[in-house]
Amino acid sequence: MTMDINKIQRITGAAAFAGAGCTLIELPLYFVYAGAPPDANVLTRCLLGLVGITLFIVFMSGIAYVVRQRDPEREWFGSLAARAGTAWLTVVMVSTGLEVGAVIAAPEPIDPTITVTGTYILYGTVSRLLEGLFLVAFAIAAARLLPRWCIVTSWALAAVNFAFVPSLFFGNTPAEFYAANGWGTTATVGGLTMLWLFAIGIALYRSAPADQYALSATST
Repeated sequence: MTMDINKIQRITGAAAFAGAGCTLIELPLYFVYAGAPPDANVLTRCLLGLVGITLFIVFMSGIAYVVRQRDPEREWFGSLAARAGTAWLTVVMVSTGLEVGAVIAAPEPIDPTITVTGTYILYGTVSRLLEGLFLVAFAIAAARLLPRWCIVTSWALAAVNFAFVPSLFFGNTPAEFYAANGWGTTATVGGLTMLWLFAIGIALYRSAPADQYALSATST
């Protein structure tokens, strides 16, 4: 059975804004406690993040397919966007796994944003590079598929991501804006990306034409 491209586009959009919704619920949980948060806080926010990542994988796969069907001339950029985005999501999933493992193993509550040193560059510089690449490829791939504001914000957000790539030179204090694991490098840029994905998901969903069967029924 071949699924209608319009349905796939709507599924792709829905996956984007649903995944962003999960992650936007997760984000404030990082700022509830001044010190080491209880395990339940960390595990809850990580679970929300993992669900969001899973939904974003659907989005990445879908966007490659939609571009290939809607604008074959830009298929390569759609594929690049999907691969860069999936690589970014893989890095975030590994980082989340490291956090959860450290929290489960620790005899007392810990702050994994400080204690789990392996996540510094993964959440920071590595994610900023891959996310920036995804945004650039997406902006080119979707240039004829989505409203102009979607493309302009893609380029702008890519520039923001690349601006935080050198943050690995600026220490590991989360309270510092531009540190390797600082609140600007991770939470702020990540939050902006989630808001963008939420809006892009809605735009992608709404821009899908009505089902062919619905159009046929209306015309008759």
